[in-house]
Amino acid sequence: MFKIFSIFADLVVYSWLGWEHGTRISESLHFFIEDTTKIFFLLATIIFVVAIVRSFFPPERTRKFLAGKNIYVAHLLSALLGVVTPFCSCSACPLFIGFIEAGIPLGVTFSFLIASPMVNEIALIMLFGLFGWEIAGIYFATGLLIAIIAGIVIGKLNMERYVADYVWEIRIEDTKIHEMDWPERINYARDYVKDILAKIWLYVLAGIAAGALVHGYVPQDFLLKYAGPSNPVAVPFAVLLGVPLYSNAAGIIPIVHALMDKGLPLGTTLAFMMAVTALSFPEMVILSQVLKKELIAAFVTIVTLTIIIVGYLFNFIM
Repeated sequence: MFKIFSIFADLVVYSWLGWEHGTRISESLHFFIEDTTKIFFLLATIIFVVAIVRSFFPPERTRKFLAGKNIYVAHLLSALLGVVTPFCSCSACPLFIGFIEAGIPLGVTFSFLIASPMVNEIALIMLFGLFGWEIAGIYFATGLLIAIIAGIVIGKLNMERYVADYVWEIRIEDTKIHEMDWPERINYARDYVKDILAKIWLYVLAGIAAGALVHGYVPQDFLLKYAGPSNPVAVPFAVLLGVPLYSNAAGIIPIVHALMDKGLPLGTTLAFMMAVTALSFPEMVILSQVLKKELIAAFVTIVTLTIIIVGYLFNFIM
C-alpha cells in the first residue's frame, strides 16, 4: 500500500524535475516528498479514527473509570487510557486536577500523564506504517512499561505534599457526560482532524525536513561514532539530546526514520524519541503549574533512568 508514496516521489524528483539518482540533494528531496505524503495521509486517516474512539472517553468518564480500582490494575488502565486520551499542554493542568479531585492516587495519575505523550496513538500507527508491527509493538510495550513503572515508583515515594497547594483546594463539580450520536461523532472527528493538523503541520514538516537532511547530508560514520553501538554512552547521549527539543510524536517520527536508516540501534533511537516526547523542557514548564520542583525532579529522574535502561536493553537483545 505505502509503495505508492515512493513511486510518487520517484515521479516528482526523477521524472518531473529530472534530477539524478544518488545525489545528496535528490535523496533528501525524495525522502521529504515520500514521507510528507505518507505521513499526512496516515495522520488524516488515523486522527479521524482516534477521534471517534475519543468521543467515547470524555475526561469525566476517564476519571470515573479509574477511581476505586485495584492500585496495580489502575496503573495499567491509566497507562492504556493515556494512549487513547492524548495529553497535550492545553489539557495538562485541568486533567491533573481532575484526576486528583476524583481521588485517583498520584502515582496512577502519573502513569496516565507519562503514557499520553510517550505512547501517542498517532505515532503508534505511523510507526506501523513506516517500520512494521514489530517496532510498533516494541514502542507500545516499552512506553506502557515505562509509564507503569514510573507511576508505581512515584506512588511509593508518597510525594503528594509536592503537588501545588491550590490543587488540593480545587473541587470540580461532577459534569454530566453528554452522549454523542453518530452524526455528532463524525462531525467531531472531522473538526478534530482539522484542529490537530492545523496545530501540528508545521512541526511535522520541520521534522520531515530535519529527517531529510539527516538522510541525505549527515555522514553515517558521524552518527555511528557518537550514537552507534560502539559508543557505550550512546543511549544517555541520545536522551540528553532529546530533552531540550520540543516536538510531538508525529513530528519526531520522520527524524527517527532517518536515524534508523543511518544504522542507529533500535534502543538508542527509541530512547531519543521517548525523551523528546515525554521529557521535553516545555512540558516541564507546563507541569510546573501544578507540581513543585521536588516532584518534577523526581518525575524527570525516574523517567530518564527508565528510558535509558530500556534503551540499553533493546540494544542488547536486538
